This record gives sequence, structure tokens and C-alpha cells, in this order.
Amino acid sequence: MTDSNASPDALSRATAIVEAAATDAAKRPTIAGFFDEATNTVTYVVHDPQTCEAAIIDSVLDYDAAAGRTSHASAERVVEYVNSKNLQVIWHIETHAHADHLSAAPYLQEKLGGKLAIGQQITLVQNVFGKIFNEGTEFERDGSQFDHLFADGETFSIGTLEGVALHVPGHTPADMAFVIGDAAFVGDTIFMPDYGTARADFPGGDARQLFRSIRRLLSLPRETRLFLCHDYKAPGRDDYAWETTVGQQRDGNVHVRDGISEDDFVEMRTSRDATLGMPKLILPSVQINIRGGHLPDPEDNGVSYIKIPVNAL
Repeated sequence: MTDSNASPDALSRATAIVEAAATDAAKRPTIAGFFDEATNTVTYVVHDPQTCEAAIIDSVLDYDAAAGRTSHASAERVVEYVNSKNLQVIWHIETHAHADHLSAAPYLQEKLGGKLAIGQQITLVQNVFGKIFNEGTEFERDGSQFDHLFADGETFSIGTLEGVALHVPGHTPADMAFVIGDAAFVGDTIFMPDYGTARADFPGGDARQLFRSIRRLLSLPRETRLFLCHDYKAPGRDDYAWETTVGQQRDGNVHVRDGISEDDFVEMRTSRDATLGMPKLILPSVQINIRGGHLPDPEDNGVSYIKIPVNAL
């Protein structure tokens, strides 16, 4: 299987951006990571030191599943950082419609401004999960809940920093990675070298496609910094970690380092995924995240409700 939506020029654009940043410090972003241990998720604030324009990537809305209650402690850490640095938020970027946490993008937009963006293949995910949740015709499946839909190879800027979006499907059909200067924010594709790779058994996922997406990312220059969406601490490692490099991944990733074939990866990934349970927050998370982080419209009593489809996944 190949990605018919991949631009043949996208990787060369991304490589050129990384190479330019490698020789010019002014083209490298300042990056702060905020780790949410409850969901093992890292939110990033990426900014241009020259202009103070910034992007927030993969924000987290705190959610108490037992009480059905949302809160904003994780998001407020981001707000406090942005304000302390006098940053101007231009983008709120989602690497995909997450299955393990709710997005805080609408809350952060209200506090900080900026446009909400995701990959254009989000419409595929909306169609699949629109059926699973039996959403009515009032639920638009055209990505209109977002301000911008990134195409593969599309370039963008954060102040003077150059960026390019890369379509990296496999975990879901809509996963994107974002190269900004010498850094790549790779979402749920690859984890720390000692932990491996993301699962590929969600609706629309595909292990073979995931392998090809990862190898595409690992075709970037070896010095490219990779910022991961999650960490789960591999056995024997005591600390959480979420930054690595292309070179470290190619040399040592336990699932997809150089020398591991596509067929071997697919066999491993498929067998491993068959043993995994669903993420504990998948039903509320996906239901909210396909809406751009917005809760379903309140019913006549003023309360929003999340559906729990029984025996559907």
C-alpha cells in the first residue's frame, strides 16, 4: 500500500528546511514540552525567538472519566508559559484526532487566539467515527470544525521559521508530522527508540502504511530532532523522555531501525496490536477530537453528552 496523497516534493522541502536550520541558528525554533502523565502526552509550544510567534501542538484537556468532568490545569500551564514569554500564538496544531486524550485547543484559542489546524484527511476519520457514533446529519464530515486543513507538502510559517506538513498515515489515515526548522513533531508514528512505534489497529489504521510513513520520516537528515507525542517509559528506563533524533531512531529503534524489513515490521506490529486493549479514553477522546475539541451541542437541559457505543469496537 502506498500513500496516494503524498507529495513527491514534500520530503525534499522538509529536508531543505532542516538543512538550512542546521547551518543557521536563527532558523531553529525554541521548544517547550509539557508532559501530562495521566495520558502520557506531550504538548509542545514552538516559537520563533526573533518574532515571538508561536504554535501549540497537541494540547491536552484534563478529563475525569468517572465524573464526566473536564478541567484546565494542563492547558493553564501552557497559557502561563505563553504569557510569561510574551508569545503570540498563530497556530494550534493537531497531529491527528487523538484516541488517548481530549484536545484543549478551543479553550486555548479563547485564551490566546490563533487558528486550529489538522491534516486534510481528518474527513476520513470523521466519516468512520461518525458512523460508529451514529452522528446525525448535523455533524459535518468536511473538516469545517477546524480553521485550516493541511495538505501533504504544504508549507507554513511561524514568524521567520519555515515549516512543512507531511502526511504520515498508518496509526490513523489522517496523521501528520510537522517539520519546523530542524525539528519534526511526529505525533503518533514513532516513540523513543527503546519503546518502538505506535499501534496501527484503530479503524482506518494500517501497519504497512505506518512502516512506510516512518521510513519517510527517517529519510530526513540524521540530525533532525524528533519530538514525540507520547512516552510510556520502556522497561528498565526510569524517566520519561520525548526527544530523539532521526539518527538515533535509525540506529536503535526496537521496531523499525535500519535493517528491519517492511514484512517483518508488519508481522510484529499486527501480532503486538492484537494483544492490546483499547485506550481508556478512546470513546470520549475521538468523539470530541473529530469536532476540533468541542463538546457535542448541549441538549435541552443544557448538558452535553458523550455517547458510549456498546460492542462497537
